[in-house]
Amino acid sequence: MSLGAKLAGVDVQIVVEKDRHAARTYLSNFSPKLGLHQTDIRKFRKVDLHRGDNPIVLFGGPPCQGFSTSNQKNRDSTNAENWLFEEFVRVTKLYTPDWVIFENVRGILETEKGIFAKLIVKRLESLGYTTSARVLNANEFGVPQKRSRFFAVGSRHNHCFEFPEPDKDNCVTVKQAIFDLPKLKNGASRCFLKYTTDAHSQYSKKLRNGADGCHNHLVTKNGLNILERYKHVPQGGNWENIPNLLMRNYTDKSRCHTGIYKRLEEGKPSIVIGNYRKNMLIHPTQDRGLSVREGARLQSFPDWFRFQGTIGFQQQQVGNAVPPLLAKAVFRAIISQS
Repeated sequence: MSLGAKLAGVDVQIVVEKDRHAARTYLSNFSPKLGLHQTDIRKFRKVDLHRGDNPIVLFGGPPCQGFSTSNQKNRDSTNAENWLFEEFVRVTKLYTPDWVIFENVRGILETEKGIFAKLIVKRLESLGYTTSARVLNANEFGVPQKRSRFFAVGSRHNHCFEFPEPDKDNCVTVKQAIFDLPKLKNGASRCFLKYTTDAHSQYSKKLRNGADGCHNHLVTKNGLNILERYKHVPQGGNWENIPNLLMRNYTDKSRCHTGIYKRLEEGKPSIVIGNYRKNMLIHPTQDRGLSVREGARLQSFPDWFRFQGTIGFQQQQVGNAVPPLLAKAVFRAIISQS
């Protein structure tokens, strides 16, 4: 979300991030004026801002795993992390910002019959914020991925926030997003690779931003049995296309969700980029998983943005991210209504 804010012209001053790998990534790309506080949000204490004439915006989102539809273990009120939205409310009280933006997965509307989404709106309204909530699909804001996110936006000055209107004509496909990136072999581990072709689309040209290569074009090394499975999956197909003989290590392969061994379709936007190891998304034309950079492209990260940590932690950061172009659209709408 910080990248989306920056792209919209917002000066991000204070950042709180518990995960040390995500914190490293943040500091390798940004330099917040008042620092990055690598701590649990519950331990964060107020740091005075450099206030000017511009409105103050507080934005963030608590861990989404407890609200995700793929979580069938503790997707309920017993999950302590599902109550961390109260910390967002606490920090709102500390700063009384002009605007607040709360973001999470669409599943927050379904968990416990939507009680958490209703509570965050109720809490913000009790603090005097006129609050609007809506689900936005990243694909309708120039992101080559069908990814729905819940946003609750509150104004302290009685503005009824008008969400940005979707641009349904601006549909970017997987091919337009990643086919200009260098081809890779299974387990490719060179972090920086020079481009070997020209940009294939306006989208890829924009994300290259004049660079001669990209970082994080890394792929998990899969076993030969996994690679053999890939060969049987056509574009748009998944585990159902793999012969039973090759899936014998699954006790009951019919229990696999649709994203397992899903090969992306080049002429359509991607399905949700999530946990690389659980989803095991396959490149449209190469028999391998997606690289970190390909996932980042499908999230709308520019190629100059560098992810830190092992390949597993890089993949996790990409899967957890809010698409920057989607965040940018929300921030621009706030600026225009301030």
